[in-house]
Amino acid sequence: MPTRSPGGGTAPAPRKAPDGTRADRIADAALSLLAERGLRGLTHRAVDEAAGLPQGSTSNHARTRLALLRTVVRRQAERESPLLAPPAGPDTAALRPEDLVEALAYALHQYLTGHRPLLVARYELALEATRRPELREIYDEAGRGFRDPLVALMRRLGSPEPERHALSLVAWCDGLMFSCIAGSYHASVPSTDELRRGVAELFAGMGLEGFTGT
Repeated sequence: MPTRSPGGGTAPAPRKAPDGTRADRIADAALSLLAERGLRGLTHRAVDEAAGLPQGSTSNHARTRLALLRTVVRRQAERESPLLAPPAGPDTAALRPEDLVEALAYALHQYLTGHRPLLVARYELALEATRRPELREIYDEAGRGFRDPLVALMRRLGSPEPERHALSLVAWCDGLMFSCIAGSYHASVPSTDELRRGVAELFAGMGLEGFTGT
């Protein structure tokens, strides 16, 4: 049952801590709080309660608010990596265009339908990074873990401008996800088929060999 918070609001009942290391439990609880309450609701005490840990556990792991935010940014990237990482490795060269389109459309659909709180937390962190230069550095470092593989993927696909095309792909995906989570399309997630056609049209517009906008 919900309990009354010290400030008079309704706080969710403490959750059972998930499996994993204590650091992961703290970071995962903080991500959930970001989605539920926003940055104003992210406190060390609230994270302890949400993670089902003794009071003081979060402070011992991340003594300052900045340290806690940095922990959360890293965990966000870890959680997103298996969802959004592009195909990599030697097999990528043999990947058919239609298979790549299918993989990206499926990944986007799974993220939008199965991990909405994680996306909300991402936008909370992105906005905070614009206000805190000390957080911007670690946020950008995490972002490079996604951007650099995309640039490499575009290069393998034969793009004459892999940096620009990677930016176009990121901008398209980010814009779509924001619109479907927090924007005017939040009530209607595109189907996998609609996403597939959108990705195909994007790649075809880049002039990449083998891609058609159908």
